[in-house]
Amino acid sequence: MSSIWRPFTQMKLADKSFPKVSEAKGTYLLLQNGKKIIDAISSWWVITHGHCEPEIVQAIQNQVQKLDQILFANLTHETAENLANELLSLLPKNLQKVFFSDNGSTAVEVALKMSLQSWNQKGEPNRKKFLSFSHSYHGDTVGAMSVSAPSVFTKPYKPLLFSIELSQQGHFSTDSVKTFYEDFERKLEKHHKNLAAVIIEPFIQGAGGMIIWPQEALEHICKITKEAGVYLIFDEVMTGFGRTGTLFALEQLHTKPDILCLSKGLTGGSLPLALTISSNSIYEDFLSNKKETALFHGHSFTGNPISCAAAYANLKLLKKNKQTLKDKWKKIESIHKERAEQLQKSSQLKDVRWKGLIAAVEVENSKGYGSLLSEEWTKKAFDKGVFLRPLGGTIYILPPYCISKEDLHKTWDIIESFFKP
Repeated sequence: MSSIWRPFTQMKLADKSFPKVSEAKGTYLLLQNGKKIIDAISSWWVITHGHCEPEIVQAIQNQVQKLDQILFANLTHETAENLANELLSLLPKNLQKVFFSDNGSTAVEVALKMSLQSWNQKGEPNRKKFLSFSHSYHGDTVGAMSVSAPSVFTKPYKPLLFSIELSQQGHFSTDSVKTFYEDFERKLEKHHKNLAAVIIEPFIQGAGGMIIWPQEALEHICKITKEAGVYLIFDEVMTGFGRTGTLFALEQLHTKPDILCLSKGLTGGSLPLALTISSNSIYEDFLSNKKETALFHGHSFTGNPISCAAAYANLKLLKKNKQTLKDKWKKIESIHKERAEQLQKSSQLKDVRWKGLIAAVEVENSKGYGSLLSEEWTKKAFDKGVFLRPLGGTIYILPPYCISKEDLHKTWDIIESFFKP
């Protein structure tokens, strides 16, 4: 019996003989038994350019020989400074201050704490609620769970969670634009004076089922949030670094967030690192001669030099290969569109949707994340050389940028085979 307790896994039902991966390169996972598997979901949405990208690997090797770790509260290092400056050069001018942490959930926790404490130190302590959405998922720490929609992810921990306002929204690509924002309008009008922030995953809600926001609805939500004087938090932990067809989803929107959360693809998928980027205005609310107004958040590995080196190398790659990457993103999206439109004809599917590098198909009566169909599909695809991990009754593709046309079509072929009579 294995001594390892796996994440998001019912260990009683799981196949105990987990395949052993010995190497990973580009699009592929190489198993110990010699089999080569297409990583069609970027190893939980983190791999960007491809596994073991040489320039990122080299940056890690160079850094670990010089500086492995320092206490970031009292000291600094050049790699973190370079990373922050390079990132800010890619973001809207209103986002000016970078706070380091280690994963997506923590990036969200920091954003929530920034929002709450900022209003309190402005003299508006009544602004202590958050408004989120009915298909949202923001992570597994207590604050991140609290601003996520109630689900199998959060149900066992309900006694720990704080109360929020939850806006009902549309789900399917055939739903009207208004279904995505009508309830939000009502909730914002009613509660705006007590809201610290609205938090949203721009364009695509990940673990909630790869739900895609209509552009018009998303623009409207962001616009009226800012008009109401409420902070706007973008959780781009999954949508950042090209997943929606631009480097950041916010590039496609007129209204910019007050706080931005990044992780996953930040280091190219090589090491854990997260950033929470705030406006200068929010940062200034923490400046005082009193120590107690500081942001009391951090962890031992805040600003870890090795992770920062990987992230800086990733950003340099993104900048250097900007046009090549845009071409790759367009290629992936065009294949998604072509194959998804073909699958829309299947009577077994409730919805087929795509945006940027992400595509999803959802079966009729999928029964949500708890559906056992996901295990069946995962096994069938793996046996044919593709790694998928469906969200219950929703199968999605989220590949690394380097995936070939042939491998992407093979992935779609396997998915299509699940729904043939």
